[in-house]
Amino acid sequence: MRHRRHPLALVVLLLGALLVAGMAYAAVAPTGAQASEADGVDEIAYGEELFLANCSTCHGTDGAGGYETADGRVAGPSLIGVGAASVDFQVGTGRMPAQASGPQVAAREPQFSPEQTAALAAYVASAFGPGPGIPDGEFLDPANGDVAEGAELFRVNCAMCHNFAGSGGALTRGKYAPNLRGVEPVHIYEAMVTGPQSMPVFSDDTLTPQQKNDIITYLDYVETTPSAGGLSLGSLGPVGDGLFVWVVGITGLIACAVWLGAKSS
Repeated sequence: MRHRRHPLALVVLLLGALLVAGMAYAAVAPTGAQASEADGVDEIAYGEELFLANCSTCHGTDGAGGYETADGRVAGPSLIGVGAASVDFQVGTGRMPAQASGPQVAAREPQFSPEQTAALAAYVASAFGPGPGIPDGEFLDPANGDVAEGAELFRVNCAMCHNFAGSGGALTRGKYAPNLRGVEPVHIYEAMVTGPQSMPVFSDDTLTPQQKNDIITYLDYVETTPSAGGLSLGSLGPVGDGLFVWVVGITGLIACAVWLGAKSS
């Protein structure tokens, strides 16, 4: 009875109840893919099942999009005419289903299997109008591209946002150009043809499929080739290099000054 009257007893009881409730919810909560996979089910019909269970809340059952938030952002943008490539990129990189609204949706671990992603892409492309398709493997192989041509194309079209080595960079209003290291070639190609979030669309009239392959080849070269100058410091450019010099260099100079002062005293 003495412990029950303690001023913190109610707080402890509430925290314990919240912990138990959270664990119970985590145990029974549905995963990102709520519809079960079934062998032999038509891919488009299976994709519709997945879409209605996981996507229609924000995008609408007709794919026309959802509602506007208080700050004017569209909670569920229209999927009319986005095509299979857009779905494969957004779902395959884990950006969709979105974890939370914000200036930009970040990539994370995919919530759907490759088979489920393909079914969703097939359904959206068939139900909401044609759009860019998932690219063929012919233009995704780094061995089929030209590194020098890809480097020139990347510097002209991509480096101002993604950095010269694809390390990413900050944009306005809380947005950013993501790091391209470790991104699958198919997702790089799909991003170019669909223009996700702040990225412009690079149609085949702007960059041919072969030129897109050249850019993929250049990014693969940057990622797999060791830095000729030694420690790359993340390839963030002069700002990162300058910060390193200031932190390490100034610290070293201060340490030398302290040491010399101690020796002279």
